[in-house]
Amino acid sequence: ERVEYLFLIIFTVEAFLKVIAYGLLFHPNAYLRNGWNLLDFIIVVVGLFSAILEQATKADGGNSIGGKGAGFDVKALRAFRVLRPLRLVSGVPSLQVVLNSIIKAMVPLLHIALLVLFVIIIYAIIGLELFMGKMHKTCYHVQGGLIDTPAEDDPSPCAPQSAHGRQCQNGTECKAGWEGPKHGITNFDNFAFAMLTVFQCITMEGWTDVLYWMQDAMGYELPWVYFVSLVIFGSFFVLNLVLGVLSGEFSKEREKAKARGDFQKLREKQQLEEDLKGYLDWITQAEDIDPENEDEGMDEEKPRNMSMPTSETESVNTDNVPGADIEGENCGSLSEKNFSFSNFSSRYWRRWNRFCRRKCRAAVKSNVFYWLVIFLVFLNTLTIASEHYNQPDWLTEVQDTANKVLLALFTAEMLLKMYSLGLQAYFVSLFNRFDCFIVCGGILETILVETKIMSPLGISVLRCVRLLRIFKITRYWNSLSNLVASLLNSVRSIASLLLLLFLFIIIFSLLGMQLFGGKFNFDEMQTRRSTFDNFPQSLLTVFQILTGEDWNSVMYDGIMAYGGPSFPGMLVCIYFIILFICGNYILLNVFLAIAVDNLADAESLTSAQKEEEEEKERKKLARTASPEKKQEIEKTAVEEETKEEKIELKSITADGESPPATKINVDDYQPNENEEKSPYPPTEAPAEEDEEEPEMPVGPRPRPMSELHLKEKAVPMPDASAFFIFSPNNRFRVHCHRIVNDNIFTNLILFFILLSSISLAAEDPVRHLSFRNQILGNADYVFTSIFTLEIILKMTAYGAFLHKGSFCRNYFNILDLLVVSVSLISFGIQSSAINVVKILRVLRVLRPLRAINRAKGLKHVVQCVFVAIRTIGNIVIVTTLLQFMFACIGVQLFKGKLYSCTDSSKQTAAECRGYYITYKDGEVNQPMIQPRSWENSKFDFDNVLTAMMALFTVSTFEGWPELLYRSIDSHMEDVGPIYNHRVEISIFFIIYIIIIAFFMMNIFVGFVIVTFQEQGEQEYKNCELDKNQRQCVEYALKARPLRRYIPKNQYQYKVWYVVNSTYFEYLMFVLILLNTICLAMQHYGQSCMFKEAMNILNMLFTGLFTVEMVLKLIAFKPK
Repeated sequence: ERVEYLFLIIFTVEAFLKVIAYGLLFHPNAYLRNGWNLLDFIIVVVGLFSAILEQATKADGGNSIGGKGAGFDVKALRAFRVLRPLRLVSGVPSLQVVLNSIIKAMVPLLHIALLVLFVIIIYAIIGLELFMGKMHKTCYHVQGGLIDTPAEDDPSPCAPQSAHGRQCQNGTECKAGWEGPKHGITNFDNFAFAMLTVFQCITMEGWTDVLYWMQDAMGYELPWVYFVSLVIFGSFFVLNLVLGVLSGEFSKEREKAKARGDFQKLREKQQLEEDLKGYLDWITQAEDIDPENEDEGMDEEKPRNMSMPTSETESVNTDNVPGADIEGENCGSLSEKNFSFSNFSSRYWRRWNRFCRRKCRAAVKSNVFYWLVIFLVFLNTLTIASEHYNQPDWLTEVQDTANKVLLALFTAEMLLKMYSLGLQAYFVSLFNRFDCFIVCGGILETILVETKIMSPLGISVLRCVRLLRIFKITRYWNSLSNLVASLLNSVRSIASLLLLLFLFIIIFSLLGMQLFGGKFNFDEMQTRRSTFDNFPQSLLTVFQILTGEDWNSVMYDGIMAYGGPSFPGMLVCIYFIILFICGNYILLNVFLAIAVDNLADAESLTSAQKEEEEEKERKKLARTASPEKKQEIEKTAVEEETKEEKIELKSITADGESPPATKINVDDYQPNENEEKSPYPPTEAPAEEDEEEPEMPVGPRPRPMSELHLKEKAVPMPDASAFFIFSPNNRFRVHCHRIVNDNIFTNLILFFILLSSISLAAEDPVRHLSFRNQILGNADYVFTSIFTLEIILKMTAYGAFLHKGSFCRNYFNILDLLVVSVSLISFGIQSSAINVVKILRVLRVLRPLRAINRAKGLKHVVQCVFVAIRTIGNIVIVTTLLQFMFACIGVQLFKGKLYSCTDSSKQTAAECRGYYITYKDGEVNQPMIQPRSWENSKFDFDNVLTAMMALFTVSTFEGWPELLYRSIDSHMEDVGPIYNHRVEISIFFIIYIIIIAFFMMNIFVGFVIVTFQEQGEQEYKNCELDKNQRQCVEYALKARPLRRYIPKNQYQYKVWYVVNSTYFEYLMFVLILLNTICLAMQHYGQSCMFKEAMNILNMLFTGLFTVEMVLKLIAFKPK
């Protein structure tokens, strides 16, 4: 408390001095005109207020209840003093970008927050109507006609005998009177509880439990529709809008910061140039004024040149100069000869040193040396990966020897590089600095371990970090190199974001300690790990809530700590909701915004490098080629450029074949009259490559893409026979071609695909010979016959596969053929006992994929997904290497340490034998005998593979707190856990989650986003207008005058005037608001009078809305 008062006095004096220096408020540079100073001032005032209030309460009555409450309130406010460090870092540019992007995004985020609130209110009211009071029935033992206690240890809702849902068994009855699941917090009994439950479901944490409870209470019909639609619309769609807003704002702020930096550099450069110009002018004027010194300067130059030291002229070869021998003969004294000999030997040594350094530099920069180092890193990887729990002694000795040898080799490599490149050039490279740190650390710790000063754990962890050297392979892998470079470039922004995140966690940890410190012990039978009892534990709990894992369980504990689901307790949920929204949805989404921004940079860098390499290759060929060849190369280059300037877009037809290509030159708006229009695709490019893009019509200007929803042209028949029978002019083949390109035929096939998909979903997997399955089996014969006929018609129209444009030259058509062939083969082999037939029947689930070929938008999405999967390999490599490194560190830290005995009083496997007694629910009258067993954790770190699996589950955030606390309790190999033995181990998991889960996993999502953006922009790639300009042009082109309907009948006109008035709109808005409030006022256990009043009000509102509908029908007519 005294230290706190000391800090308060220091901060108050600082604020007072600043107010005197800058003034308080009334001029532009005053103290309170700065946002950070205002924050500081508020913190100081709150601190002073709390100190005065505490002293006053102590003076009034010591520890009175009122004083305690007042002290508590002010302590909660005191936590905001930790915002003070934000002032210190407000000058950091990258942190400014992150802060500004979040602050600027607040206005659009508020709009999204209103949309989310609107969705929650709607679903809460629907939940009230459907599920109110359904969670209070469970199975009870009925003894002598009296209802005793719930029949199950973990009760769940049930349904009465006549209703759908879970039925009670073994002589129990479904009766009301239970408080409900989670101590009665999760339910739809009133509007507040319903909103909290809906919000929890939107966060996707524990929503399946709520769904299954509701299905137990009232059957399967309604609950799944309600909850699945809530998750799809609320969680997948609405909440992801937050990412879009933050990503856009971050990109804008980063561009602004970059522009500011460039402008600053330009100003500095201009200032330097001006200074230099002024300096040169001054020198010129000085020379003009004092010309006598020029000759003196010329005379002084000669002796200066004669006395030049040998180090500056050592590269001059003086062996063959005649004057050198004469000078030697003229030197008569012995001392001069000794001097010349030593001078010669030092010069010889310098030459030899230069020669050796040149050779070493050439060796160090050679490919052989590079791959040799990579091979040593690979050996180091194998040595570390081979370590596991209970390994033999000989393997341990081999690993120790190998690590010492590898350390010596890496030390030799480092020294060789330092000698050949020089220390200054060596330390320029970040990889070299990293190498030096690892090697020096390894040498130091080897010495310390050999002299038995410290344990060998640290050296093992540093050995694992050495695996990062494998990233040196990016030297010959441009795309991977650019990805790693973009990740390193984003480190600044991420470091700033991590600082902001850390401050945020500290604030909420201190608030949590004030609110919940020592209050999570309301149930003595259960030990809770996620608490706020001390600062480190509070930090861990807040970090767990940020990851979203089991945040609702911590909230339930917080509510129960304040008396359960009643008035004061339910207010506590506000703390958890604000923490979750600000931390998870705002701060953590900035990670993804940074990832998207940097990935876009990496992609543009890769494409720019590709273009540069192609240009270099072209120039190289042009230099080495003959004149004729040069002309050909130049001609090819020109053709390629013109080809790039043209946008080739082709329409997609029902079967996905390519139609005639129509080209537009974006630069030349006048169409080329002499251009030859070919009715078929050009022969040099395969027809499948560009077949998915819509046709762009030829005209005097490029049309906006949104207007190109024109009628798709029929794909022409290939100029080749089908099945060697039907020629292109065959009448039957022409009829087949006309049928398959007809829209009615296409829509009919799409309808049958939908029906066949529904029939597959309707099959009974348990009773294979049921009546339903027999009907669906007959329907399957019909569907297969229709699809077979479709394929025969298409093959007749286009040919099978031998010529260009044939049926099997399209991948989506091959998928169609595969699905139909599987169905036909499964019908041919009737025995269901054959495993092959079962597999073939399973492959029928591919049928819905046939719809892709017939839906243009869906086809584009699928193509984007395939492009993203094909090019996502680099991110997979980087993530796997990092995860492998963390797995190796995990093996060093936790191998063999996660074992425990089922009897917690026993610490070793030798002691963990026999039986022990437990008491059910802590009751001494209910003893149970259990066998002791020595068990490992569900996820362990006993070898690298199981460690990677454990860490992968941590990166998904599922169940990671359990593994965290198991690791914190770990003690030694083959020794049981000790409660909170190594809290510092949590740093390993926090660093892993930040690097892998928060950042690298978001890189995957970012890459898909960037790919979709690129594919969307692909059709505009040669257009000179940017996205905003194109949208502006499209808006102008699509603008149409609004047609206003005004009725001619005078009575209808009066009604129309009323309906269109602003007052009528406001009136209806107020009525909708009142109706919403009435619907939200319903609650479980409401009185009959209240229910009747609500029914009357609802009927009244329904009547008013019916009147509105009738008036609008009169005013606007049904059309």
